[in-house]
Amino acid sequence: MTFELTKEYVEHIQTAIDTHDDATLRTEMEELYPADISGILYELDTESARYLLALLDKKVGAEILANLEVIDRREFLQSFTSGELAQYVDEMDSDDAVDLLNEQPIQTREEVIALLTDREQARFILDLLHYDEDVAGGLMQKELIKINLNLTVTQCVEEIRQQAENVENVYSVYVVDDGEKLVGRVSLKKIVLARKAAKIADIYEEDVIFVETYRPVQEVAEVMQRYDLEAVPVVNVQGRLLGQITIDDVVDVITEQAELDIQAITGITGDVEEEDDTIWKLVGARLPWLIAGAVGSLLAATVINTFNAQLSKIAALAAFIPIIGSTGGNVGIQTASLIVQSLAEKSGLSATVGQRLAKMVLVALINGLIIGSLAGSYCLLIGEPRLVPVVSLALLTVVLLASFMGTITPIVLNQFGINPAIASGPFITTVNDLIGIGVYFLIASLLLSI
Repeated sequence: MTFELTKEYVEHIQTAIDTHDDATLRTEMEELYPADISGILYELDTESARYLLALLDKKVGAEILANLEVIDRREFLQSFTSGELAQYVDEMDSDDAVDLLNEQPIQTREEVIALLTDREQARFILDLLHYDEDVAGGLMQKELIKINLNLTVTQCVEEIRQQAENVENVYSVYVVDDGEKLVGRVSLKKIVLARKAAKIADIYEEDVIFVETYRPVQEVAEVMQRYDLEAVPVVNVQGRLLGQITIDDVVDVITEQAELDIQAITGITGDVEEEDDTIWKLVGARLPWLIAGAVGSLLAATVINTFNAQLSKIAALAAFIPIIGSTGGNVGIQTASLIVQSLAEKSGLSATVGQRLAKMVLVALINGLIIGSLAGSYCLLIGEPRLVPVVSLALLTVVLLASFMGTITPIVLNQFGINPAIASGPFITTVNDLIGIGVYFLIASLLLSI
């Protein structure tokens, strides 16, 4: 059953903390997952949260801390001593431990590592600390199960038993040679079904997908998505097995990238959160594109003002300005969003720019003809037959131009290493508003001779 955090439940927990009712607190927490307890900590003040965490088993506490958002965790752990932190870091997976320690001051980080009772954990952490967080080495964990290809199945089973004590989830059993180079993997099913005296060298699979430590995390996510992997081994440039990346870490990467893309599409610069960031940081993230949009609208107003003479002769032209602007913006955003999606799904068989443009022209032509016909029919309905060719042709042209902009802009940005999702937001809307209104009045001037 899914746990639902309510105000009444938080008050119940707070009362138990205030009265030091440890028995009730332990009973309540035993029924919850660590992720649920993390949610409770968000609702408590620092003192109460620390009291509750101290009652729990250190391994459970380590999982709870690993689930906390970075900003909240950094603030919460400021009240912890290095010795207290070390007790939780000892129980964490190495990748989670490194993430937590990277958030601490250098002095605290070094003190915690020195105080760890699990020296293998300390070694794992030191190995991982020098990797950047945006590459495979910074995402991997050292805990895994690896066996030498020269072992027998009986020896392999014993080795798995010993290594599995430090591995929370056994996704794969990796096979290495005497030089610790990754040579393949072997499934637990094969190990169970094989003869006890059989050699691992005779039953392992050589075909194993891996990533190098320097690979960007986005590439790692693509590999795991493409091949439907729960874990992928990580090797260095010599092919030595160093660690593995599990699906839970990749889901975090995919989620974070999706959030950044959504913010870029809506015209928000930087990685911000409404609940956690300050007012000025939120203002700074939103203001640049709002200013750009305002400038674009002012330029559009300038274009309209340029054609005041035409508007004074045929006032009905003004009635169609909104549909010209909104249609161009909508078509541009739709097209750009589809192109951004296709760019994210990298493939050696991806369509060329020419193929994308050709397809765009056909789709835009059909859409433009339909929308133009609807608008032309409306002109007849309101008794303005002379505007039928103007509005219809203007809408067709605007749809074609907006589709062109929506196609080419993300591709160009992607070539220059800029997030193409930026093109799907205010940039496309502003540019297409400006172009659409200009095209509309130019067509009106030519067809109506005004």
